[in-house]
Amino acid sequence: MNNERAYWLAWSQISHIGPVLLKRIADHFGTLEGAWQADGHSLAQVDGLGRSLIEAIIANRNKIKPLDLLPEHLEKNPNFWTPADPHYPKLLLEIASPPPVLYYSGQVVEEENAGIVPCITLVGTRKSTIHGRKWAKKISENLVEYGFTVVSSMANGIDSEAQNHVLEIGGRTIGILATGIDLNNSHQLYQKVNKSGLLLSEYPQGTRAQKGNYVARNRLLAGLSRAVIVIEAPEISGTLSTARYGNEFGRDVYVLPNSPDIQQALGCLKLIREGAEVITSIEELLSGLGGLPALKEKTTNSSELPSISGELLQIWQTISGEILSFDQIVLGSQLPSSQVSGLLLELELLGLVTQLPGMRYQRL
Repeated sequence: MNNERAYWLAWSQISHIGPVLLKRIADHFGTLEGAWQADGHSLAQVDGLGRSLIEAIIANRNKIKPLDLLPEHLEKNPNFWTPADPHYPKLLLEIASPPPVLYYSGQVVEEENAGIVPCITLVGTRKSTIHGRKWAKKISENLVEYGFTVVSSMANGIDSEAQNHVLEIGGRTIGILATGIDLNNSHQLYQKVNKSGLLLSEYPQGTRAQKGNYVARNRLLAGLSRAVIVIEAPEISGTLSTARYGNEFGRDVYVLPNSPDIQQALGCLKLIREGAEVITSIEELLSGLGGLPALKEKTTNSSELPSISGELLQIWQTISGEILSFDQIVLGSQLPSSQVSGLLLELELLGLVTQLPGMRYQRL
C-alpha cells in the first residue's frame, strides 16, 4: 500500500488546512506520514502554522486513523489521485496549491497527466455573443487538429460551446467541476465528456457547489494547462480569475479582442492592458502554442536523407514529419534524456530541426 496517499487524504480532512498550507507541510517534512507524527514544536517550524491551528491539528489527528480512513473513503469515492500517486497530473504538482485529493471519472490518458500530450484551457463568459461562440469553436477545432486537449469548466456559454464542438469533431476534452463529480450526471455534456473525455474535481461525491468552489476550480483550470485562452469576459467575471491564476502559475495567457462597446469584451481588454497576448490570427496563436504543422515534405528516399548518421539520424527520423514534445522524442528514440537534449541542439545547429515553444520540435 502507498501509505502517503492515505496521509494526503487524512490531512485533507483537517479543517483550515488548505492546499497551500498542506503543500508547505509536505515540503517541510518530506512526507505527510512524517508530518502526521510530528509534535507541536516541529509543526511550529512550518510557515503559517500558529498555536491555535497546531492545537486543532493535534486534536483532529487523534480522531483519524489514516490507514483505516483510506479504504472507507474508497468505498464511496473509488477514483481519485493524490500527489503521492504516479498518475497525478504533473503540471498541478508545479503550482503552490495542488489539490490534496483529485477525483476523476471518465477516460484517463496517462500521457496527458505526464504532460506529454499538452492541455490548453479555453474559457469565457456564460453570456456569450455570436462572435465569441464562433471563435470558441474555431479555436477549439484548431487545437484539436494539432493534438491539444481542450480543458474547460462545462459552464453554459463559451466553455460548453467549445467542449461540445471538440466532442463533435472527435477531439479530447477535460471538464473541471466545482461540485462532486456525481452531481451533474443528468447533464448531457457531462455524459458526453464522461464517455470519451475526463471529469475532474477536488470535491468528494455529494459535494454541492458553494461560492468559493468556483474560484478554487478556476485555479485548476489554469494549473492543469500549459496556456489559458480567454474568449470573452465582462469587466467583472470569474473568467478573469482563471487568467490571473495562469499568470501566477507562469502559463501563457491569450485573449480574443473585441470592441469596447461590447460588454463581454471589457474584461478581455483589461487583461490585454495587463500584458496578456492578443489573438490576431489562428496561425499566430498556434505558433505561440508550438502547434503549427511541419512543412509538407516530399517523399523521402535514401538519397534525400541528410548527411548524418548514428544517433543524430535516429533522433531526426524519430521526429519524422510531426511536431513532437521533448518527452515524446525521448520515448520514441529510447535514448537517455540528457543525450537527446544534446543531439537536438546539434540538429538545430545543423539547420535540420527547430525548437518551438513548450519544448516541442519539428524538422526543417
